[in-house]
Amino acid sequence: MSLNEKEAVIKEYFEMWVLRDFKNIDNIFDSDIYYSECYGPEYQGISEIHQWIDKMLKEQVVFEWTIKRFIHQADSVVVEWFFKHKMQDKISGFDGVSIIEFTENGTINSIKEFASEAIHTTPFR
Repeated sequence: MSLNEKEAVIKEYFEMWVLRDFKNIDNIFDSDIYYSECYGPEYQGISEIHQWIDKMLKEQVVFEWTIKRFIHQADSVVVEWFFKHKMQDKISGFDGVSIIEFTENGTINSIKEFASEAIHTTPFR
């Protein structure tokens, strides 16, 4: 799988959250996918992914999930991004990084997310 193809799959996944359309999720995620969200929850397998998505569609609206850059290493891609959403009538955004691993057949089998505050300070300037 080429670097461009991996990037296209990742872009498609991020856009699913903004569009609220996950009809292709089973084609891009491996059935045994492992997913670790940036604030702690972990999901194992496509069944748990479907349960999580169904729950989040009731609780969250994603306004933006913008990719800043990709870093490639063998079958892994590191993605730096910005995420903006609404939950419990509160709109917020944060920066993040995902480490995404692909299988030989081009499906995603692992995503590990990490987050950072979107507003950064420079306390010594």
